[in-house]
Amino acid sequence: MGWLGRLFDRRDTWARLFLLDLTGVSYLLFTPDGHYVTSVTQWVLAVLAFVSLPLLGRHPIANLAVQGGLLAVAFLLIDDTTINQVGSSWALGELVVWAARPRVFVVGAALLASAHIALDIVPDGERIKDGIFSLVIPIGLPLLLGLVVRTSRELSRQSEQQAAMANRAARADERAAIARELHDVVAHHVASMVLRVGVVRHVVPGIDPRVGEVLDDVHSTGSAALTDLRRLVAVLRDEGAGDDAAVTVIEPGTLPTALGAAVDTARRAGLTVEADVDEAVGTIDSVRGLAVLRLTQEALTNVAKHAGPSAHARLRVAVEGGDVIWEVSDDGGADPVVKPPGGGHGLTGMRERVEVLGGELSAGPQPPGWRVATVLPGVAA
Repeated sequence: MGWLGRLFDRRDTWARLFLLDLTGVSYLLFTPDGHYVTSVTQWVLAVLAFVSLPLLGRHPIANLAVQGGLLAVAFLLIDDTTINQVGSSWALGELVVWAARPRVFVVGAALLASAHIALDIVPDGERIKDGIFSLVIPIGLPLLLGLVVRTSRELSRQSEQQAAMANRAARADERAAIARELHDVVAHHVASMVLRVGVVRHVVPGIDPRVGEVLDDVHSTGSAALTDLRRLVAVLRDEGAGDDAAVTVIEPGTLPTALGAAVDTARRAGLTVEADVDEAVGTIDSVRGLAVLRLTQEALTNVAKHAGPSAHARLRVAVEGGDVIWEVSDDGGADPVVKPPGGGHGLTGMRERVEVLGGELSAGPQPPGWRVATVLPGVAA
């Protein structure tokens, strides 16, 4: 927007008007002929203008009304109205920049021009012919500068909106591409694996019960993964759902059951898991519920991968003051804990998922094992 836009930045309103006051004080103290101003009335009107400008800086309509009223009094009582003219003109410029509708500053400009004509131009008969031209500086200049800033700000806002729309379109295309890959490649192979496991379970005679239990577990896990993939594909292809579409992946209130299933899966893999799950987790929103479930699945998988099946893990999920407190720790298993080199994609994905929800993931050694934890902030009302 350039220097003019920065000059009228709303965050700097008070400082901008304070500097304007300083220039007015300098004018009063040092007149063009080098003498001090002695008019008490001029000082009173000037001080009122100096005080009201910054105080009403964020209320442009009231500011213009006050400055216009002081200008009218100045026209009637004093000869040198420069301070009050500058104050009213600046207030008009602020109104042009910040008014919600153009008719607001049009009415303000008309009223201020009427005050100039009725109280300054008309009483001075020699200036009536040049009256309209004399309004260029006190009325025309603030209107022009204000419109420039207002137009620049509107163009900048439109550019940001267009960029956001383009970004959303690009993200929609990316989601569609991911959906195609999931459907055509991943889901196809998972379905094929589930089908083959089911065939083996029924065609191999006299299968060992322990092997059959493993096959059943693989079949059920693959079926669940296939269901999740299909839901995810549906979410990715739903362009109207936006970023909040992920809430459809897990139903509200089902989180305790889903966490229990994740713990059972880890136990079947050989881990000893102690679960401390607050009953209140069933009341949290679906977005954070899905995050907690995925974090738990990934963390328990990492325990089995890096600490071994002999490890003891502890899961804690609690709700305190609307925040969700989540933690998974382990004892390191039979071997010393070794930090996963480079953090791994799993840990990176966990951190990204947490940061999207406004939390921060902490992960690192906690003797004798490893600990990963976060706090997911509550949803603002």
